[in-house]
Parts: sequence; C-alpha cells; structure tokens
Amino acid sequence: MSVNPWLAVTGGTAGPGYAARFAALEERGVDLHGEARRVHALLGGRSADIVDAGCGTGRVAIHLARLGHRVVGVDLDESMLAEARAAAPELDWRLVDLADPDALHLDHRVEAVVAAGNLWPLLTPGTHARVVAVLAGLLRPGGLLVAGFGLDADHVPFTLPDGVPFPGLDEYDAACAAAGLVLQTRTADWDGIEPYEGGGYAVSVHTRSAP
Repeated sequence: MSVNPWLAVTGGTAGPGYAARFAALEERGVDLHGEARRVHALLGGRSADIVDAGCGTGRVAIHLARLGHRVVGVDLDESMLAEARAAAPELDWRLVDLADPDALHLDHRVEAVVAAGNLWPLLTPGTHARVVAVLAGLLRPGGLLVAGFGLDADHVPFTLPDGVPFPGLDEYDAACAAAGLVLQTRTADWDGIEPYEGGGYAVSVHTRSAP
C-alpha cells in the first residue's frame, strides 16, 4: 500500500513549524490571503458553504470564514489540524483521508471546494483520480473546484520521496473530466489576472456539471 508523500517526509509533525513560518511572514507584512480573496470573488462575494481540502494550519479557511463563509477544513495531518484548531476553535476541522470516499460526511453539498496547498502533487500515489471524484461529489451542480498547485520541484516547496513523480495538468484535467467537472478558467496565479500559458504553477477553476 502506498504511503502519503507528505506524511512520509514530515512524519506528521510539521504543524508547529509550518504555523510559525506563516506567522513570521504575516508579521513582515506579507499578504497571505490571495487564495481566499480569489475564491470569495469567484462566488460573487456572497456567503457560501466551502470545503478547504488539505487545509493545513487553516490559513485559507480562517480568512474565508472572516469573509462570511461557512467552512469545513479537512486534512490528513493531525499536527496541522492542531494548529488550525488552536487558531480558530470555532470552525469545523476534520481529520480526513480524502482517498476514502466514505471518510467525509456532510449533510449537504457545498458551493465550492478549494485546494490551495499543493494538494494535488502531495496526494498518495494511485489515489489522484479517486480524490478528485470525492471532491466533485461534495459540490452542488454548478459548484466550483478551485485548485492551485505546483507542477515541478521549483514550484512545490517540498521534496517528494524518491520515485514519486509530479502529476501533471493533463492528469488533473482527465480526473476532473471523469468526475463530471468542466474547466472554466486557468491562471498562473491566485490573482486571476495572468492567463496560464505554461510554466510550473497553475490555478484551475472547474465547475460541476448538472447531473
């Protein structure tokens, strides 16, 4: 059985260091909320139900909640979720392996799923299409899957284990299509301004087609 690359390298203990790094960036005045603003804009600024897939220490989910959204944050790493819970105990944080189609139970579908933390390249090998299908299944018809991720070692601040390749955009698009998702737009950044014309990072917005 394949091991998740993130857990294999970090041992599930990265939460405190990860939170400290982003806290230091925030203290220096670095803007950390471009992903949340983009999702908020894509939703027309209206309040919505959102799942943050691979939420980590909660940076994106917490800002989405501040913008008025109802957010469920899910992650595979308990150490990351512990930091998220400490930062925003009022939010819904869940330890979930998204490769398990029965692991995440919601009583309603959502308007958006955001995957802003390099979720795609860090999925357990062999589970990529399954995870996209799970995320698509969380969406209402017309709902958005918004995912940004690096496509090479220069754009993923993490060393994949030996023998684990970087999955490409073609694979991602094929998984989305198989899950009933349609590509709406693709940009090279979270600002949504620069069209993606190749390169090592892409932000893709797919919608779920009607059943």
